[in-house]
Amino acid sequence: MRKLDIVWKCIAVVGTLGSPWIVRRQMRVSLSVLLMPLRICRNQWMEGDVIKTKEYHCLELRVNATNTDSFLFLRKELPVRLANIMKEFHLLPEKLLHMPSMCAVRDLYRMSFKDLLEFENGTGSKTTSLDKFTDALIKIRNRHKDVVMTMAQGVMELKEAHSINANTEANIQYFLDRFYMNRISIRMLINQHTILFGEGVNTQNHIGCIDPHCDVVRVIEDAYSNARFLCDQYYLASPELVLKYHNVDKTPVSVVYVPSHLYHMLFELFKNAMRAVVEYHSPGADVFPPVEVLLVMGQEDLTIKLCDQGGGIPRSQMDLPFNYMYSTAPQPAVSGLDTPPLAGYGYGLPLSRLYARYFHGDLMLTSCEGYGTDAIIFLKALSSEANELLPVYNKTCQRQYSTPVQTHDWSSQMHSAMFIRPFSTNSKPKAQQVGSNTILNRDCTVTQ
Repeated sequence: MRKLDIVWKCIAVVGTLGSPWIVRRQMRVSLSVLLMPLRICRNQWMEGDVIKTKEYHCLELRVNATNTDSFLFLRKELPVRLANIMKEFHLLPEKLLHMPSMCAVRDLYRMSFKDLLEFENGTGSKTTSLDKFTDALIKIRNRHKDVVMTMAQGVMELKEAHSINANTEANIQYFLDRFYMNRISIRMLINQHTILFGEGVNTQNHIGCIDPHCDVVRVIEDAYSNARFLCDQYYLASPELVLKYHNVDKTPVSVVYVPSHLYHMLFELFKNAMRAVVEYHSPGADVFPPVEVLLVMGQEDLTIKLCDQGGGIPRSQMDLPFNYMYSTAPQPAVSGLDTPPLAGYGYGLPLSRLYARYFHGDLMLTSCEGYGTDAIIFLKALSSEANELLPVYNKTCQRQYSTPVQTHDWSSQMHSAMFIRPFSTNSKPKAQQVGSNTILNRDCTVTQ
C-alpha cells in the first residue's frame, strides 16, 4: 500500500501497485444507466493524461449484471472522484485550510480514499471480497454523513477569524459548488450499490435509489405535508397548498428520478415559502394566501413552479440566496432549541440547486418585491438525457482559483442583479431591507 502522503498528492489517479498511476477522468453516467448494474468496456489510454476518445468510457448494459460488475466499476471510479476533489482542496485559501472543521473534512477524505485503495486490485471473484467492499462503502457513507454541516462550520470559522475579500469569497463559492456536487455524485453511486447488493431488502418498486415511475404529485404532497408540520409547530399556522398539474400526454405525471433528491428540493422550497408567507402577513392574519404549485410534463422537461405571496426579494438581493457565504439566519445553536426549525446554516437553496443540476436540471428564482417569489425546478423528462453533471479537475479549474475578480467596465454592474446597491456578506442587511422571504431562502437542512 502506498504511503498516505504520496496518495494525498496524487491527482485523480487509478493504477496498480506494480505500474505507474494513470491519470483518469471521472465517468459520467445517466439515469437510464443507473437503472441497472453496469458492465464497463474501457477505452485505450494515450500516454500522459489525455484520453484517446472523446467519451470517458463505453457502457454496456445487461439485465443480468451482477455484484461483481458494480464492484469492478466502483473500485476504480470512486477513488477518482475522491482524488479529484482532494487535489482541489490545495487550491483553497490557506486560512480556510487551517480551520479545525476544514481539517476534519480533509481527514475524512484521506481515510475514505485509503479504504478504497485496499480494493484497487480486487477481481470480485470471491463473495467475501464483495461483501467487504459493500461494508466498506456503507462505512464511508456513514463517515461522511455530517460533511455538509462540518464544511459549513469551517466557512463560519473563517468568517469569524478573518476578513474575506472578494477574490477569496468567489473562490470559496466556486469550490463549494464543486465540492458538494462531487459529494452528491459519490453518495449516489454508493447508495445505488449498497441498496442493490446490500443486506437490506428493497421492498419498493425501485432500482436502487431510483424510481423508474416516480410519482411527482405524491412527492410534492409529502414534502408539503412535512414542511407544513414544521410550520404549524413553530408558528401555529401555515398556508394551504393549491396544486395544478398538466401532462401533454394526458397521463399521470411520472418520471425516472431519485425521489429523495426531488423531495429534498421541494421540502426546502416549501419551508421557504411557508415561513415567508406567515412572517410577511403576521401579525393579525387569520387566513394566509396559499402556496400555489404548477406541475407540467413536457416532451423534454418536467417543470415544477412554486409560487408564494411572502413579500418577495428585492432585485438587488436576488444573487444572495445561492451564496454560501451569506445567511440572514443566526448560526444554529448546538442544541437546536433556540433556532426556528425552518432556519439553519443557509445552505438549503444552494444544495437544492445542485441536486437539480446533478442530472442536468436546474432551480431558479424570480421575485416581485412586495408580493412574492416564484421558485422553478426543471428536470429532464427523458432518463436518457439525464446525465450526471460533474466537476472536472483541469487547468481551467486551476486558473479559476488564481484569476482575480474582474474589474467592471460599466458605470454600474448592469449584468448583475446586485448593481443597484453593493453588498457584503460580512454584514447582514436590516430585516426591512431584505424582506422575510430572503431570510427564509437562507434556510438549510444539512442531511443528504
